[in-house]
Amino acid sequence: MDLDAVRELFDRQLRQEARPDGPGTRIERVDGVVRQTGAADDWNGIRWSDLDASTADAAIAAQVRHFTARGRAFEWKLYAHDRPGDLGARLAAAGFAAEPEEAVMVAPVRDLPTAVDLPEGLRLLQVTDAAGVELMVDVHARAFGTDSDHLRHRLLSRLREAPDTVVPVVAMAGDRAVSAARMELPPEADFAGLWGGGTVAEWRGRGLYRALIAFRARIAAERGYRYLQVDASDQSRPILERLGFVALTTTTPYVYGG
Repeated sequence: MDLDAVRELFDRQLRQEARPDGPGTRIERVDGVVRQTGAADDWNGIRWSDLDASTADAAIAAQVRHFTARGRAFEWKLYAHDRPGDLGARLAAAGFAAEPEEAVMVAPVRDLPTAVDLPEGLRLLQVTDAAGVELMVDVHARAFGTDSDHLRHRLLSRLREAPDTVVPVVAMAGDRAVSAARMELPPEADFAGLWGGGTVAEWRGRGLYRALIAFRARIAAERGYRYLQVDASDQSRPILERLGFVALTTTTPYVYGG
């Protein structure tokens, strides 16, 4: 891959030309940023900024006013190549809290394995209804130890209003879900996004993460997407590299409120 060209395409399609990622959200281009605003359980935040040292502080203050006036915590999703170079420090000075940095990993869909190799006795279930969403919420609560009400809201809304833009999937051991993930399918984009891969503790290390990637890669290929993209933690990055993903850049969520 020409990483510079792919990064430019990624920035343009998924950030500068971002579309709302769910029913009830809206995208606005104002004050040098591209922002999304929605309900409290939606993702609220900054997808793209075109700032410099003379405009950054005023733009940050404007976004704080916008979201706090609506009672929303929000995220400024900062990428390593964003400008100005000290934007992270400016966000911290304005009261944002930095979360752990992640690597933005990308792979051509055509190069990825699509054969799903599961441990004996497991099966994959593509989620299409509220019962399946509850299975995903249960897995995420057990795998990550966090509240998953926002995930329930987003998935139910997407499956109801825009089912062609999301592929949720769970791995089942009998009637119990033990792993879950989803794929976001932005319309008219070359990138499908892999999100939320989580496995309960007793099933980790058995290849479920790789199996869920292969399952979604096959669907992405069928839908005509060119690339799969993942915001990878330090734990998942080595697995992704072995599958052929490469680092495009890094991203750090800066969170205000909440």
